[in-house]
Amino acid sequence: MQHAEKEITESTLLCDEKGNLNPKAIGYAKKPIIESNLKGHYMRKKKWNYWCVFGDEILFSATISHLDYAAVCYVYFLNYETQRFVEKTVTIPFGNKVKMPSNVLESLHLHSKEMSIQLLYIQNETHMTITVPDFDGDLLHADLHISHPLEDESLNVVIPWNRTQFQFVAKHHILPTSGFVKMGDARYAFQAEDNFAVLDYSRGILPREMTWNWGFASGRIGLRRIGLNFGGKWTDGTGMTENAIILDGKLTKIHEDLLFTYDTNDFMLPWKVKTKFSNEVDLTFTPFFHRTTKTDIKLASSEIHQMIGYYNGKIQLENGPTLHIREMLGSIEERKAKW
Repeated sequence: MQHAEKEITESTLLCDEKGNLNPKAIGYAKKPIIESNLKGHYMRKKKWNYWCVFGDEILFSATISHLDYAAVCYVYFLNYETQRFVEKTVTIPFGNKVKMPSNVLESLHLHSKEMSIQLLYIQNETHMTITVPDFDGDLLHADLHISHPLEDESLNVVIPWNRTQFQFVAKHHILPTSGFVKMGDARYAFQAEDNFAVLDYSRGILPREMTWNWGFASGRIGLRRIGLNFGGKWTDGTGMTENAIILDGKLTKIHEDLLFTYDTNDFMLPWKVKTKFSNEVDLTFTPFFHRTTKTDIKLASSEIHQMIGYYNGKIQLENGPTLHIREMLGSIEERKAKW
């Protein structure tokens, strides 16, 4: 079995004065109390805020990322029933006007001719306002209010490779979301009781090339709010994982590495997600949609296979009950990046 990871309970800086990893930051916290005070490491810093919102009819996602030599921002939309999918990406060389905050819960915005994304954090709520004038020929406008319940816990973890290569990730789940997304004449409403957002906040110095798996879901099973967060490959061997279950706002950390089993010749076949040593996590993910993106901007390249589908199986909570997961809407992906 893997060892238990250290829990951080006091505000901690990610980096030391030289911009290298602060050893005290290695661990995980249930609140966003790690400040990503990155500096130095010219052209190597990687920062992003990825949002995914699960609606009744659509999945909606927006990202602002900064790779140190360019800002890459994208918005995408999937209608579950019709499988209409639209994605728009804007690349801003050097990204000088895009300022990435050093704390998880801070405001962030991007304004360009092609896309406007505003993420205004105030009083435990993120107000997401997005406008894309030409979104596959339609005007897209989103106005969403995403709550961060004060009592809820979240996953905030530092993955260490060495003092000069490390990543802080915050995965915040089951965030109640209300508002609307309007695309052309179609308007999609979101209600806080049943619709939830997921935030993936990431800051660090990543290796030049890497491959990762990430699986996640946030929704209701019966009366319970459940968030799932699973990572693989990129954290293996570091002594830390990004694996956790959030049940009604309470986080249970999974200390084992996870094995993702899938067919790279046909990503639409079912995926298996299982803990390496035990039966703590034993899930099957069955996709119904395949999002694939390839980017190549000379210095960097990326290939993403993100699947949207349903989780089924069971999770044995540490010293707790067995969670039976049935037809839980979520996502799973493989990403290869060179940057």
